[in-house]
Amino acid sequence: MITGASSGIGAATARAMAVAGADLVLSGRDRERLDAVAAESGGLAVRGDLTTDVTALVERAGPVDVLVANAGCGWAGPLTAMPDGTAEQLIAANLTAPIRLTRLLLPAMVERGRGHLVFVASIAGAVGVRDEAVYAATKAGLIAFAESLRYELRRVGVSVVLPGVVDTPFFARRGAAYTRRWPTPIPAERVARAIVAAVEHGRPESFAPAWLRVPARLKGAAPGPFRALADVFGAPVSRRARPGATP
Repeated sequence: MITGASSGIGAATARAMAVAGADLVLSGRDRERLDAVAAESGGLAVRGDLTTDVTALVERAGPVDVLVANAGCGWAGPLTAMPDGTAEQLIAANLTAPIRLTRLLLPAMVERGRGHLVFVASIAGAVGVRDEAVYAATKAGLIAFAESLRYELRRVGVSVVLPGVVDTPFFARRGAAYTRRWPTPIPAERVARAIVAAVEHGRPESFAPAWLRVPARLKGAAPGPFRALADVFGAPVSRRARPGATP
């Protein structure tokens, strides 16, 4: 079962999983896009909103051996400018929904003695990101949720995939374009390959691209130098003085 399968990382993962021979249940809210991905990948389209319809979606999906919890949303800007209710929406979609979905699907996996959970988090959850405090917090919570589950489970695998900036409709939907100089966006197919590999090889943690492991480790080992670098490279271009420009 792949959530958020109607576009972006979810759609790319559906195609990659189909090539790997998986029988797919695809969840999403956009009926037209979801049906198109289902037709392309041979999957079963189960339309619905995970923040409100999770129990019904699970019932319609049937037995699930592998969950790819990918659906989510974002918002960018200073926390003081965030509209009322937006934080609650991000928490519901990015953190509460995957937890509820896992809670519903996991008992059957445990009973069967097999299964795999893949949580699509973000490098933002590992290091924090300027102007995305709530989004980063939800992804950090997802990472901690997965890590904690690993201590509980023996026959059910748990993986976290941490993408960097991915070339998907995510930024248009959140209402703010990506303006940072670095890192540069990668195609969704690259993340999809990391997700498939996480399931096939039982990898607990994967970064896409792989070099993002370095800043994540640097943040833990040397937070001071990391923050200094992040302040230089992580700020939007519009907030830094360009060569020859007046500060």
